Amino acid sequence: MIVHSWEADPDIVTGTKIFENARYHVKMHMYHMTGTYEHDWEDETAKPLLDSADQIIMLLLNGSVFMPSVLTLIGIPGLQPVQCWIGIPFCVMYVIAVIGNSLILGIIRYERSLHKPMYIFLAMLGATDIALSTCILPKMLGIFWFHLPEISFAACLLQMWLIHSFQAIESGILLAMALDRYVAICDPLRHTTIFSQQLLTHIGIGVTLRAAILIGPSIMLIKCRLKLYRTTVISHSYCEHMAVVKLAIEDVRINKIYGLFVAFSILGFDIIFITLSYVQIFLTVFQLPQKEARFKAFNTCIAHICVFLQFYLLAFFSFFTHRFGSHIPPYVHILLSNLYLLVPPFLNPIVYGVKTKQIRDHVLKMFFSKKHLDH
Repeated sequence: MIVHSWEADPDIVTGTKIFENARYHVKMHMYHMTGTYEHDWEDETAKPLLDSADQIIMLLLNGSVFMPSVLTLIGIPGLQPVQCWIGIPFCVMYVIAVIGNSLILGIIRYERSLHKPMYIFLAMLGATDIALSTCILPKMLGIFWFHLPEISFAACLLQMWLIHSFQAIESGILLAMALDRYVAICDPLRHTTIFSQQLLTHIGIGVTLRAAILIGPSIMLIKCRLKLYRTTVISHSYCEHMAVVKLAIEDVRINKIYGLFVAFSILGFDIIFITLSYVQIFLTVFQLPQKEARFKAFNTCIAHICVFLQFYLLAFFSFFTHRFGSHIPPYVHILLSNLYLLVPPFLNPIVYGVKTKQIRDHVLKMFFSKKHLDH
């Protein structure tokens, strides 16, 4: 698009004058580009530019919006009357997620015996969960409770980039945790050597860069390619990629294709290698001669398997219903998307707190020691 921003004079009320106004801005743009006036332009250069202005104005006259500065999030379509009540369990999940993950982060940070790869990855997961839920919940509760649905276009793109980046980071951390369990069980003698502090740092930087680099172009494709929108109202409670792309009038096939590419290159890649890791883990565990040894080895993986299943099952169910479940009511799509973002941060500290003995022991020690001191 060549017209970057313009507003018709409020006094201009006829379609003819609006077209003339648009053409004027195109001519000014051409003058700034070429340094020449209209009579010096070649027809093959000027005509496509003026035609593009005609198309823009026709769309604007039909109610379309050119490069909106503000968007409106309506929350959960069809459930607006009860959104204030839906916000209560969402808020409870958020508070538990922040407190639970912060508690795990604090325990791992100050307990030197937990400075091991398994717990360092758990700390990374907890930090990502806090960031992910914080990207969505405050704005969502603002919509549900305080009737603050508006969000600037730039803030919407930022929220979109942060949410999808943290999702990708979480997937990468789950892959790293699976590989850690694979080496610990299938090649225990080399575990300390392989998972050195340097490797852990590289993994943390790698999953972060992978997410930022792969998600970034999808945001730029929206900002640079999509200029005309049929509406500024997003039928969602947060700025989800496809929810924004579907508002555009222009051809969005590239946006959709790249979105699918990112989803399958991140989630698909991670799921394949997590599955392969656990296939090898199960084969190794079942070959152990003693039943007690098999149970102990398998028990170290239970928490991760639970987190892995709930994260990816919710992810794919939300992903496919949003793109291919046209017969499913919109509020179901939105609820699934919200649960996909809120349930993992809420459940992860509970699962690891209950199933991981070292974490559970330190939590109990912390609370019972405090209670003993109070008495």
